[in-house]
Amino acid sequence: MKTKAVRIYGKKDLRLEEFDLPELKNDEILAQVVSDSLCMSSHKAALQGAEHKRVPRDIDVHPTIIGHEFAGIILKAGKKWQHKFHPGQKFSIQPAMQHMGTLDAPGYSYRFIGGDATHIIIPDIVMEADCLLDYEGEAFYPASLSEPMSCIVGAFHASYHIRPGTYYHEMGIRKGGNLAILAGVGPMGLGAIDYALHQERKPALIVVTDIDDSRLSRAACLFTPESAARDGIKLIFLNTSKISDPVMELRELTGGKGFDDVFVFAPVKQVIEQGDAILGHDGCLNFFAGPTSPDFSAEFNFYNVHYAFTHIVGTSGGNTDDMRESLKMMEEGKINPAVMITHVGGLDSVVDTTLNLLNIPGGKKLIYTNISMPLVSLYKLKELGKTDPFYAGLNEIVSANDYIWNLEAEKYLLTSGNPI
Repeated sequence: MKTKAVRIYGKKDLRLEEFDLPELKNDEILAQVVSDSLCMSSHKAALQGAEHKRVPRDIDVHPTIIGHEFAGIILKAGKKWQHKFHPGQKFSIQPAMQHMGTLDAPGYSYRFIGGDATHIIIPDIVMEADCLLDYEGEAFYPASLSEPMSCIVGAFHASYHIRPGTYYHEMGIRKGGNLAILAGVGPMGLGAIDYALHQERKPALIVVTDIDDSRLSRAACLFTPESAARDGIKLIFLNTSKISDPVMELRELTGGKGFDDVFVFAPVKQVIEQGDAILGHDGCLNFFAGPTSPDFSAEFNFYNVHYAFTHIVGTSGGNTDDMRESLKMMEEGKINPAVMITHVGGLDSVVDTTLNLLNIPGGKKLIYTNISMPLVSLYKLKELGKTDPFYAGLNEIVSANDYIWNLEAEKYLLTSGNPI
């Protein structure tokens, strides 16, 4: 079977190509990808090429398929897996398989599996790692977004506190505590707000900061302080660029106590140091945003580490249980990852979008891999619709839902869009 896919050959060398998939083995699964959400990690891999820790050294000869936040439909299961997987079954992928003793991952390391493809072959290791997950939702985009949401879930579970008078680590954010989400109105920050409001270990106070009024306003519309208050949570959005002393202001919001949990969603030295400065006793700083430079560093107050028990944790990706939790919360309607999506496009938009991801404003870029379509902002659909009836129809659906992507929009795109 032929597939069309975006493959990486080296630094900044991504190519959309058509090629033959090999014959399916008894321990493999043939699948069609439907959607893939682009991740900053793919941008980093594109910049670093074979120097990336997950990308093979020989990609100039044996290129791999990029994209690791994807969902689709199983077409055929090899004999080994026919008892568990069947044609027509929807799936999501957990690319992180560290528990198998490998850093290899779909979307980085394999020649025939990745999210930015029309068709793929899922290798045996993915099923052995229990990383091919059954998905029963109607829309595909939530399953694609379950991977980035699992990263958020994992970060919340990885934070910890020390039970007073013991050396016992209590995992998770502090229930009823003070939570700060710094640089928190980007796509992953929005997901973190959603999860913080609706998971079990609810804080009493959530403060979300950024330096962009328009992004803060959108976040406050998506997650209103009034709605949070009904769940017993005080939610505050704060533009720290307009405050002369942000650290003092933030600490005052906690009554001077400081924050139990701080999440940093930008790899910026000043933001990390601000997060350190607002930690309270036994406060945990979670450095979520991965830097591109291996030499990236920031100062940390070790006086407070010693006397106030402050500490830091970092997480990169989630695990399979985290993804299952995110899928379950989506199916139950507790979280809506669609708030992260601001752009949609087809497979032929992946190369330029991935390489220029830092320069494209907005949130998540969602790709439908069997469609030919330039990357389009949901907020530009009205303008495009003046001359193109396809975009006019899509705008009618999305604008009626406050420009939040939804099942009806996905169905319209898949049935009315141009196949690639």
